[in-house]
Amino acid sequence: MRTLGAYVHVPFCASRCGYCDFNTYTASELQRDETVITAATYAQRVIAEIEWTKSQTPQDVRPISTVFFGGGTPTLLVASDLVLILDALRENYGLEPTAEVTTEANPDSVDLQYLRMLKDGGFTRISFGHQSSAPNVLALLERTHTPGKTWQAIKWAREVGFEHVSVDLIYGSPGETEEDLANTLADVAKADVDHVSAYSLIVEPGTRLAARVARGEVPSPSDDVAATRYAIIDKHLTEMGLSWYEVSNWSRQGAECQHNLAYWRNQDWLGIGPGAHAHTDGTRSWNLKHPAAWAARVDAMESPAHESEVLTSVDVAHEEIMLRLRLREGMPLSVLSEDGLKEAKQAVLDGLLDPEHFENNLAVLTFLGRLLADGLVARLWA
Repeated sequence: MRTLGAYVHVPFCASRCGYCDFNTYTASELQRDETVITAATYAQRVIAEIEWTKSQTPQDVRPISTVFFGGGTPTLLVASDLVLILDALRENYGLEPTAEVTTEANPDSVDLQYLRMLKDGGFTRISFGHQSSAPNVLALLERTHTPGKTWQAIKWAREVGFEHVSVDLIYGSPGETEEDLANTLADVAKADVDHVSAYSLIVEPGTRLAARVARGEVPSPSDDVAATRYAIIDKHLTEMGLSWYEVSNWSRQGAECQHNLAYWRNQDWLGIGPGAHAHTDGTRSWNLKHPAAWAARVDAMESPAHESEVLTSVDVAHEEIMLRLRLREGMPLSVLSEDGLKEAKQAVLDGLLDPEHFENNLAVLTFLGRLLADGLVARLWA
């Protein structure tokens, strides 16, 4: 049976980071619209969408195994609102007894009491956006927290009993030195975390960072530097006892993010909130992106979906390659075409796929394969 997850998008941010192209909005941006939507009124609309969604598919109401609140900054909502939304999912769908419930958080958006309310309300996992311990890197990224805020927030999360605590890192920023990265990793080693996500900085079109790069104010991130930094991160986290289980994610055994694993394994999930994507057995849909447009549909008790598509068998095979190949557990060779299998055999000879796993009909990335994963996907999709 396919598992069911739920993703809840919270589009609010106190300020916009220069590198971010996510579907997020500051209060001043939202106040320009005729339909005013604020953090104070958001939870009730999310709950209304949950109830409407259930009413449209009463034949497919399964207990939810994972819930993920992402953004934006979910913790700009008051803690009781996040708990109310979780309660609505529980009441309408049910939660598995061992359900993983995660929220993302900015380190400067929580305190001890806030975290205690989340834990008492059923949250089991929290992921803090640390990005870097270097003030110059945080300034470039236009992050609002100071490095020490993250480590205090982690202590509070452990004090109230969060089962799993994760930090997100960004590496390869212009101006970041190896010493900056070493100091960041040293801080991570001292913190009580059991999961780390690390992403190479990408300059997304339309962001303030992209404009600065175009004007020549800061250099473009270097792919070669990013590869070197990835190797440093992998070595350091491995020495900490964290193992990679996806190209950009490391954890202690049992601390893997089950919600994200469900994405990579192509399971089903609800998508709640503006711009949220949903998937049910090969059918994908996505909501209107702007909060005002989304809210107007929800208030009218109409579908907030913008579009949907039914994946063809070719689409499904492509996604299997693109997603499953990123996992340490590997991708079954059976999803490859005849030409793709030939490319996979060559990838073994090129040192990109592990030969031992290949003999067991699995494509598992080597370290070099992880560095070149995107290009390898294109080769296997032959």
